[in-house]
Amino acid sequence: MSQVIAATRFSVLDRSRTREGHEASEALRDTVRLARDLEGLGYHRFWVSEHHGVPGVAGSAPTVLAAAVAAATRTIRVGTGGVMLPNHQPLVVAEQFGVLESLFPGRVDMGLGRSVGFTDGVRRALGRDKDMADDFAAQLDELLGWFRGTSSTGVRARPSEGLTVPPFVLAMGEGATIAARAGVPMVIGDFRNRDRMRRGVDDYRARFRPSVWAPRPYVVISGTVAVAETPEAARRLLVPEAWSMAYSRTHGTFPPLPPAGHVESRAMTGKERSLYESGLAGHVAGTEEQVADELETLIKDTGADEVLVTTSTYDRDALLDSYRRLARVAELGRS
Repeated sequence: MSQVIAATRFSVLDRSRTREGHEASEALRDTVRLARDLEGLGYHRFWVSEHHGVPGVAGSAPTVLAAAVAAATRTIRVGTGGVMLPNHQPLVVAEQFGVLESLFPGRVDMGLGRSVGFTDGVRRALGRDKDMADDFAAQLDELLGWFRGTSSTGVRARPSEGLTVPPFVLAMGEGATIAARAGVPMVIGDFRNRDRMRRGVDDYRARFRPSVWAPRPYVVISGTVAVAETPEAARRLLVPEAWSMAYSRTHGTFPPLPPAGHVESRAMTGKERSLYESGLAGHVAGTEEQVADELETLIKDTGADEVLVTTSTYDRDALLDSYRRLARVAELGRS
């Protein structure tokens, strides 16, 4: 077994992707069920995401869903990947995570992102605009201040003040620099643009300032990992998400995941085909041996402390099998 992989934590972000022919409520229950299964396999943490007005994603309230996941599990760390801070008042976010940490002490992570809505209509409904993302560094500072009791308003965040909820910044755009200056762990993806990922990691490490939140840089690399009995079966796991991404780029809306067979039999325009094929490329996918080799190279390249797997597919049984195989690759749950 690779010592590099053995020294690396493995975690999962599940986006609660909806599927053709299935209700959104089923996607949310699938997320909770998957968290229980992955806890049994030895994964380190399980995160959920925030999307608004997206037909293909049921997870619109990540702290609520994280509470359901934490209540259904016992030991796995639970958090968000992430709460999109520009969509919210920092005080309210601090209160939500304070409640989570109070209910599930020592198990809660606060993953934070900079995105503001998926479309203009969603941003209007949220009362936000794209410029809100420019204030992310100040919003992050305010949020962390509520836990430290440093707000100049005279208001106390309850029950948050005095609690330690580990913050993580999703490094999109300037996120790596913001995470470094705040002295917090960074999550960076995706595997399809590894040169950009390496640049972000290098920038983060070079600019990192130790803080009460982290004494040293902590790097989480995130992306799709698909493991199956054959390379062809692993590639098939990628098909539904690749098509949904291609569809969103050509139609302006992100749809539920279709079965792989439906995608493979579809006629596509030239642009759709190009985007679809691009969506299949660059991920870590293959047999257990192939994935082990590629992960070792990727971890060595980035010096990552942790891998956050973000795989989505239509076939939930095949997805769980992929996570079982990955757990074998990493020898999770073994002392």
